[in-house]
Amino acid sequence: MSTSPLARTTSSYTPREIVGELDRYIVGQAKAKRAVALALRNRWRRQQVAPELRDEIAPKNIIMIGPTGVGKTEIARRLAKLAAAPFIKVEASKFTEVGYVGRDVDSIVRDLVELAITMVRTEEMQNVRARAQEHAEDRLLAILAGKAMPQQPPPGVPSPRTPFGFTMEPRNTFDESQPAVPTATPEERERLREDFRAGRLDDRHVEIDVSEQSPQFLQIFSGQGLEEMGVNMQDLMGHLPGFKGKTRRRKVRVPDAFHVLAEEEAAKLVDMDRVQRDAVERTEQSGIVFLDEIDKIAGRERSTGPDVSREGVQRDLLPIVEGSTVSTKYGSIKTDHILFIAAGAFHVSKVSDLIPELQGRFPVRVELDALKKDDLVRILREPKNALTSQYRALLATEGVELQFTDDAVEAIADVAATINARAENIGARRLHTVMEALLEDISFTAPEAVDLKVTIDGAAVHAKLSGILKDEDLSRYIL
Repeated sequence: MSTSPLARTTSSYTPREIVGELDRYIVGQAKAKRAVALALRNRWRRQQVAPELRDEIAPKNIIMIGPTGVGKTEIARRLAKLAAAPFIKVEASKFTEVGYVGRDVDSIVRDLVELAITMVRTEEMQNVRARAQEHAEDRLLAILAGKAMPQQPPPGVPSPRTPFGFTMEPRNTFDESQPAVPTATPEERERLREDFRAGRLDDRHVEIDVSEQSPQFLQIFSGQGLEEMGVNMQDLMGHLPGFKGKTRRRKVRVPDAFHVLAEEEAAKLVDMDRVQRDAVERTEQSGIVFLDEIDKIAGRERSTGPDVSREGVQRDLLPIVEGSTVSTKYGSIKTDHILFIAAGAFHVSKVSDLIPELQGRFPVRVELDALKKDDLVRILREPKNALTSQYRALLATEGVELQFTDDAVEAIADVAATINARAENIGARRLHTVMEALLEDISFTAPEAVDLKVTIDGAAVHAKLSGILKDEDLSRYIL
């Protein structure tokens, strides 16, 4: 019995283990981490429930309330990566009410299922990678040996037809105008195989036929309007002569040719019908939608102008969040069990300014704390992807060994906290600005250095940034 795609992707981590994984990348915000950990664990619990009750259990959607730069988006993104779930981040302020110019909310689900298709297809191609490389190696050896076979359909297979009933003649990729080349003996082919695997043919060039992409204007006509009618212009025209199967001969190095042929063979081995079925199920059962800036559409003032459209967007979002069916080119997608995580600063508006129906669909509300200096120090030191580690790795590629002392980390965090208090508080994102200003000269001269070792201490931080800090007007623009 084959394992369902959902069983492969739904995380069986305990809430404590999920929080532990999030702690590796995100500092603090324990309440938010616990909330998303419970939401992910409840998905696993739901799969263990009897089928007759399983469909009745709805996800407990979450609203995160907190200023920018405190980790709202990162928590949701890391959660989706941990669960291997389709994840999309959208800004609620980009959507407009039905009837207005702009994107409609159904495009959220369509984009999510597209991401799921890509995710599942990548996984399936990885599963057949070994077989695809064997086939690609045989094709490459045939080219190197001087006999590339024409790509004819197997006997008995009818020629493909266009959507209008015309029969398409199969394209023969074998160039008959070229003089025939004697076939290599089995011993010669094996020697070629050994040379190829040993890398002795890497400098040679071969000619291969590479598939060309469809014209870009098809992407324009394959928009959401036609999709709602059940028509996908790109698929419809893809069967027409001149739009599918068009190849271009290129001269490439042997390793590049092997990579191209391996990708082609892997695509042939993947069952796209099964990919679509698995992706649709994964979208419906484990998809995660992160609705950012939801506070920008909160507000129910009885006035004319954009505020009317704000409430309209909320009412358009409501069916998607509470559970509805959205038509896509891969079939109908039910949103009943997609997890929605909304986030916003709510400086001007409040959660209570959302329409009551939408409030009720987000039963879990979590407030995230603003970052203080101690939090910024931890962000520079503790996460696996800490900024100090990133800059050390970047400059190491130029042969520069970069070190930060403890007082340098404290000074960087102090500068960031001071600017956040003086200007707009952008949280941990201020650290990026401070680090770039601090390391600008080193980054500029790094390519000219040879085995350079640089140690940044607290005095160096103050010397570099003190002038900017004293001039408040200048610090507003630079930091």
